[in-house]
Amino acid sequence: MRRELPAHIAAALLGNTADSAGQAWAGRDLSGPRNPLHAFDDDDGAADPRLAAAVAQLREPTDRPGPCERAVFGALTTARVFIPIVAEVSQHAAGEAGLRADKEADMSLVTLSAPDGRKALPVFSSTAALQRWHPGARPVAAYATRAALAAASESAELMVLDPGAPVTFVLRRPGVWALAQQLEWTPSYEDTALATLVEDLTRAHPAVLSVHLRPAAGVTTRGSDGTLAAGGGPGPELRLDLQLRAGLTSHQVRDTVASLRSQLLALPEFVERVDSLDLRLLG
Repeated sequence: MRRELPAHIAAALLGNTADSAGQAWAGRDLSGPRNPLHAFDDDDGAADPRLAAAVAQLREPTDRPGPCERAVFGALTTARVFIPIVAEVSQHAAGEAGLRADKEADMSLVTLSAPDGRKALPVFSSTAALQRWHPGARPVAAYATRAALAAASESAELMVLDPGAPVTFVLRRPGVWALAQQLEWTPSYEDTALATLVEDLTRAHPAVLSVHLRPAAGVTTRGSDGTLAAGGGPGPELRLDLQLRAGLTSHQVRDTVASLRSQLLALPEFVERVDSLDLRLLG
């Protein structure tokens, strides 16, 4: 039996409730190819070629994860993905011998728990990838930008592309937000404006000799066969190398690091662009 998606999920996947002139869709004829709900009527369920190529590139040897991550993000801006929806019992009825029987079931969006406890929305490049992961899930086709909106509606900060596949790509919070808003995205470790922001902040700390931003170990990830993928890891994605002047006491070192960290986390520009931070002191 086909069931309608919950209203907040359907609205997030559609992205709006009115046309560009502000006229509500309700009560109008939405049949035909221009209806977002029918955009994928002829979809064969195969992976988007551009997205598949970008993911495959992650496994090519490189010491620069930025281009690889940006290529996957760029492919997602136009790609169709599949969101898994599963039946969830909403009402029970009394059955024989006092046993409970399922009376009604709603269709629910599936979310995952990341290692740090945050919610993540799984999405799949193909129906085959989704079925391998959860044979009972119903695939709902949507543009990845709409999937990012659905993630936001479920308070999921991460999107996980093809969990359980040979290569699983995690789009971290700043990337998810940029995708949902259809904005450009630059990984924090390649963001020159962010680097300038951090450098300007550290000038107010006489104890700081230098600061350098680089990709953290959490950017890379391993495929199911053990091979290294240059991007798509859950984080931390930004490493901040901090060199302090010699002769500081341990108390001064702790105070400097704590002050710098708290100032960074108080900057909206930093918080919006950085998903997770690994701060290292250089000898």
